[in-house]
Order: sequence, then C-alpha cells, then structure tokens
Amino acid sequence: MSKRKIEYLEPTKANLEKYNLDSSKVTINSDGSIDYSEDVDLSEKNLKEIPFKFNIVDGDFYCFYNQLTSLEGSPKKVGGGFWCQRNQLTTLEGAPKEVGGDFVCHNNKLMILEGSPKKVGGSFSCSYNQLTSLKGSPQEVGGNFWCRENQLTTLEGSPQEVGGVFGAIIIH
Repeated sequence: MSKRKIEYLEPTKANLEKYNLDSSKVTINSDGSIDYSEDVDLSEKNLKEIPFKFNIVDGDFYCFYNQLTSLEGSPKKVGGGFWCQRNQLTTLEGAPKEVGGDFVCHNNKLMILEGSPKKVGGSFSCSYNQLTSLKGSPQEVGGNFWCRENQLTTLEGSPQEVGGVFGAIIIH
C-alpha cells in the first residue's frame, strides 16, 4: 500500500492567519517546514490532515477533536505538550520525536504505539484506544503513564522509566 502524498499549505501570511498563526512567529526552513515560537492550536477545526509541515514548535501543539487519520506534518520537536486526542488515528507515525510536556493521544483508534516519542517530559495518555500491547511506547515518561480501557493482553513494550503513576488494565 503506497502512502498518499500530503499537499501542505504554503506558509503565507493569509494561510497562517486562516489557522490563527502569527506570521511574525514563523521561521520557514529550507525544506519548506516551519518553526513556530509559541503554542499552535489546530483543535476543533474538522481537519483531515495537518495543514502545514511543522518542524519545531516551542510551545504546546493542539490538534485534538478533528478527523485526523495521520500525524504527518506534526512537529518533530515540541517544547511543551502535544495533544491529539479524539481523532481517527490508528497509528502515531508522524508524531513528534521529542515532547517536553505531556503527550495525549487517548480516544482514538490506535492499535499500536509505533511512532511514539521515545521520551516524554510530562505524562503520556493512550487510554480508550484498541491497543493489545505497548510495543512502541515511549521508553521514558517523566510524569504518569495512562493506558487504561484498551485491549491489553501484555505489558510488553512498557516504558523503562515512569516518573509518576503507571495505570494499565490487562485483559486475561
């Protein structure tokens, strides 16, 4: 199955303003991706895909309550938290590689955690999905790790380090 090529919007002032992004806070990189020096809020916009190709976002990145089936275009690095809950995601491919705050992907259709950041500075929540294992989960979580209300039959692939509570329920 070949991947569909995503056509990202040009980061023109008009396109950025359409998504409430301040063009004075944007740096356009040589590959066409953008860095943004504050929070990005793309939540509740009925998006089917991320409209721009992000690279680094210094603040939080919100893309929850949409119709996203892919996280392609998401920042590679987020200084704050990353919220993508309540979409149609079945995988986390395209998710940031580094997240300084919380990573929240609950209430999707995730079957695997492949594509998760390896390290999350805050808490990680993947509850209310269709996970049967934790393979691909972050290996280091600074806060809590929540993976309740899934179809877990094993904890294989769990983080090596969790700074707070580890909440999971195994189905026998």
